Amino acid sequence: MKILIELPTWLGDATMATPAIENIVATYPHAKLTLFGSWVATQLFSEHPNVEKIVADESKQGKFRFFKLYQYAKELGSFELALSFRRNFTTKFWLFFVDAKRKSHYRRYTTNPLHQVVRYNDFINQALNINTAPSTLKIHTQTSHTPKTKPLLGINAGASYGSAKRWYPQEFAACAVALSQRYDIVLLGSLSEKEIVGDIERILIQEGITNFHNLVGKTTIRELINKVASLDLLITNDSGPMHLAAAFGVPTVTIFGPTRYDETSQWMNEISIIVTQNLPCSPCMKRTCPLKHHECMKLIGADRVLSRIKEAGLL
Repeated sequence: MKILIELPTWLGDATMATPAIENIVATYPHAKLTLFGSWVATQLFSEHPNVEKIVADESKQGKFRFFKLYQYAKELGSFELALSFRRNFTTKFWLFFVDAKRKSHYRRYTTNPLHQVVRYNDFINQALNINTAPSTLKIHTQTSHTPKTKPLLGINAGASYGSAKRWYPQEFAACAVALSQRYDIVLLGSLSEKEIVGDIERILIQEGITNFHNLVGKTTIRELINKVASLDLLITNDSGPMHLAAAFGVPTVTIFGPTRYDETSQWMNEISIIVTQNLPCSPCMKRTCPLKHHECMKLIGADRVLSRIKEAGLL
């Protein structure tokens, strides 16, 4: 059976869709999947055994996006089933021209708070008329780890969605300094987060910390997955790497500010610590603080995060 799947755009959302995709495969064990979506999201599935073809959507880069989406739809081929984990107008436009016997795009079936993993799985249950429950996050990959002399701490100070989700470099750095005797440290992030992580690196150098490695902008998605899987502890914002860590059961501390931790926190991770301020104005779900004070992040100090790490027996 040939199935076309349009993935969520963001790395974290695509990771949260993996239980639903595994349930699709469980329903159609011999399915041949064609995946369509952002380059970042599609790379997550490059080693999935059922994936036959991956097409990265580059329509945003041209002047005639809708014509490009039409071309993609016509060039992808014919399918028994086409599913999209997105719900915007461009998805509906693209899906209209896809050659498939059955088509369905993601919907929210309730306004009640619900984890995004459950929402994605509810979508495929409705689309396929099945009754499944989401299991753990699943990334198909062959991980390899170099021998470690110390446990490895990951610091992920970025968040692609916007600045409102980002805790402050000096606070990340204070955590890294306090943990540096017990852990070696790796700084994670994309090239766009180079300045933020550069601030952390400067503080570590000033404090005489040398057992760290700055990997910002130096890893492919597959290399990032491998590195996250090797961590013994991750301190992070609400982000894609946070969800990658959950897929591999990495103990994680996440600082949540403007986003709904009951909907996008780690899924089924045994040691998943949430630190949040719970202000009346949060969660606002904005990319930048609309009130200009950003207190949902500013009021959280490194001492609070370190205290939670100590309580979990990780310090």
